[in-house]
Order: sequence, then structure tokens, then C-alpha cells
Amino acid sequence: MNHLTRECLLGVGICLFVGLGLTAVHADQPLVSRPNILFAFADDWGYGHAGVYGDPTVQTPTFDRVAREGVLFHHAFISSPSCTPSRGAILTGQDFWRLGAAANLWSLFPGDLVVYPDLLAESGEYYVGHTRKGWGPGRIEGRKHNPAGPSFPDFERFLKQRPEGMPFCFWFGSQDPHRGVRGDGAALQKAMGLDPADVVVPAMLPDTPAVRQDIIEYYAQVQRFDRDVARLLQLLEENGELDNTLVVISSDHGWSFPRGKTNLYDVGTRVPMAVRWPAGIRTPGRTVTDFVNLIDLAPTFLEAAGLEVPEAMTGRSILPLLASDVQGRIDPTRDRVFTGRERHTPAQAAGLSGGYPKRALRTDRYLYIRNYKPERWPEGTPDYENAFIPGAWLGDADNGLTKFYLWANQDRSDIRPLYDLAYAKRPAEELYDVERDPDQMNNVADHPDYAEVRSAMAQQLTQYLRQTDDPRELGTDDELDQTEYFGGIPRWPGQEVIDRYRD
Repeated sequence: MNHLTRECLLGVGICLFVGLGLTAVHADQPLVSRPNILFAFADDWGYGHAGVYGDPTVQTPTFDRVAREGVLFHHAFISSPSCTPSRGAILTGQDFWRLGAAANLWSLFPGDLVVYPDLLAESGEYYVGHTRKGWGPGRIEGRKHNPAGPSFPDFERFLKQRPEGMPFCFWFGSQDPHRGVRGDGAALQKAMGLDPADVVVPAMLPDTPAVRQDIIEYYAQVQRFDRDVARLLQLLEENGELDNTLVVISSDHGWSFPRGKTNLYDVGTRVPMAVRWPAGIRTPGRTVTDFVNLIDLAPTFLEAAGLEVPEAMTGRSILPLLASDVQGRIDPTRDRVFTGRERHTPAQAAGLSGGYPKRALRTDRYLYIRNYKPERWPEGTPDYENAFIPGAWLGDADNGLTKFYLWANQDRSDIRPLYDLAYAKRPAEELYDVERDPDQMNNVADHPDYAEVRSAMAQQLTQYLRQTDDPRELGTDDELDQTEYFGGIPRWPGQEVIDRYRD
């Protein structure tokens, strides 16, 4: 590991904050037998969209139960709001920008990256597997199976094939609530007993029937994910193994709505997270406000299994947070999180194959974003007739009802500001006062009252990126810009489709 020691990055007193006079909090870790590990992972499920978070519409009894019988996290974030890099970061326990080609969507997973499922399997102490969506989308190099573990048709068959008495580590990778797997979304919504009239539309979206329908279909998929996880817990209860299973439920990034997925605002990077483990959680039913990044899960799982954490992992175990009996903020050094994004799709104008690189620092009060290429389109070019990939249309934003509505009505005075927030070009720096502007819609980077905050956060972001060998800060970013892309891209749906959404 270059430019830093493991103690500096991974110790509870992270070196970035020594100058702030903060001290580490150490909790006695529970002495228990090796637990089973069950990671239930949604696809594009955003923070707050669960009953236990106070959402008045969506019903998530399984997630709520895990939170009630374990620990609920309010500041869980992912490393990158794009499927491939987010999943790679979780598996390796590293910031996504350290993963080479795998820092991009639909890329190649390098064969030399170490992942926690392999470490558990190679120890001889764990039976490892996954079902549905593991690492990806992308191609795998030099491996016999997906980095998330060998593939199984379902959890039940995995359990049946497990050697008797051996603990397991299982990755349940749902494809809900990702766009494109909804099927008949309206039928699912009705089957789940959901009504678009009950939706609370966030401020960055127009409150229209099309948008409400889009959101309610997303909620229906969230409920389907929650129902699927209930079946997993039921199987463990029937086997008498639930209470010594470390259960984590979360998501790879925020929802695929404007300013969400692929963006570094909270609706893109902040995710639900609840952990249940009666044998290892001292005081269940707590809410924790410490900032955690899902790269913290790999060292957590390894430490819970009694294995050494590799030095390359920049995540920090959350076992002290689970073992604590404190409500709210436990570790004062967990007061911030770093996120970022490289190429999601080759969505720029003709002649430009790169993406929209950016990094962010989020604290309790502020969100600071650095856009490295502000001359590019943050969600891809709107000029589908002159795109790098012919027909690509705002290619970093998944097609859907809300996207169609914003495009069709962008000339209206009340819609144009929302369209621009989602798709217009952005300045090199963005700063949001989250306390005053929780929806992060008012950029105050150029406001004189925030000049000192902006400067300090810029320095702190640069320091962390250099310490963790970010190619963007070290001037070695060619490997990120030139990575081969293996996937498709959202395309212009045709004027006939767009006209359906014009008011």
C-alpha cells in the first residue's frame, strides 16, 4: 500500500482527523463462535424507502424486523453510485478508485483483486456462495466463478449442499428494484396493494401522475425484495441458525431517478442498512448515526470470522459499532464519508469515450463535490443524433417515466429548473448545506459565506484521495478513461413515446 500505513487508514483514529483532536472509541468485541454471514443486497434501493425510516407508503416488514432486532444505520453510503464499481468496492473492502478497470461500469474485474468471499472459502472454515446478481455487470478475468462466490440457483439449495456443521457466507443479490426487471410494473404495484396517490414526491421531481406511477412501481419492487429476504430468514429460523447469523440488508446505491443513481447527492450514494446478529450485538434496537461506507463490510465479515484483514482494504470494521450499547454517534471519527464515480457508460458526445469523473466528501453538515470534467455532460449528452454511441440519449440515466416526462416538458417554466438539476452541465465544485438544504438542490460553492468551508473540504478530499492512491489525484487516470466497455446504453425512445408524456 503506497503513501499510507494500514494503521493510518484503517485504525479507528484515522489519520485525517488527528489534527481535529478526535480520539478513538474502542468497544469490547463479543466472543462468539464463527457466525454465518448472510448479505441481502438490493439493486438501486435508496435511503429512507423503508417503513422503519418513516416512509409512509412502502411496506418493508422484513427490513424493519432486522432493524428492530439489531442495529439501524442512518448514514450508510456506497463507494460509487454505479453497480459494477459499488459491488467491486464492497467485495474488496477498498475505495472503488483503487480497483483499476473495475472502477467503471460494465468493465473487467482484474484477477489479482482480493475479495472477502475467497478469503473465507480459502480459510477452510466457510462454505461460500451467491445467487442472482453478484459482482457485475462485467467480465471476469482469471477466476473460476463470480467474485461474490460460486453461483447457486437459490439459498435453499445452497444450504442443502453445505457440509454439515460448517458456517456459511452467502450473497443474496436481488435485481429489485432495478429498472428493466419490473415486467408489468403496474400489475405488481396493484398486487402489492400500493396506490400512487399515497406517494410523497421529493422536491427534485415534478409531482405528476407519471412520476407518481414511476415511484409506486419502484416501491412495489422494494416490497418484493423485502418479501424475498423474509424467505431467507424463514429458512434460517427453520434450521435453528438465525440467531448466530450475521445478517446485513442494504443496497448497491440509490434509486434510478433523476439526481439519484450515478450522482453523488444523497439520493445516489446513501442507502438503507440494517444489521441483525443476536450473538454479536450487545444492545439491539439501536439507531446508529456514524458514517459507514459499505466497503466497511468486508473487514467486518473477516473479523467476525476470526480472519486477518488484508492491508489493502481501506474499509474499517463496524464490529465496534455493533458491540456498543450507545445510541446515535458512537465513534467520533466516523463523521464523514468519501464517494465518487468514473465512467458509468460511454454517454458523451461523438469522439469522446470517457465518462464523468467526480469525487465527494459528505459530513453531517455539508456535501462537497468535485467535478473533474465540468465541460462534459453529467448524465450523458442529450444530443442523441451526435453521441459517441449512436442513439445514446442521456445515457448515464436509465430510461423511465420520470426521465421521459422531464424531457417532454423541459420548456415549461416550472419544469426547466428540475430538468437542469438532473441533466444540465455542472460547475467544477458543488457545495450543499445539508442542514438547510436536505434535498441538496442549492449549490452554495460560490457563496462568500461558505468560502472557508469549501476550501477546507476541498483540502480534506484531496488529502484522502492522495492517501488512498486515487489515479485522479495522482495523475495516472488514463487507466480509468480507457477501460473497455462491454454493455449497452439507454437510447432515444422515439418522439412518439416522448409525446405521450407531454402536458
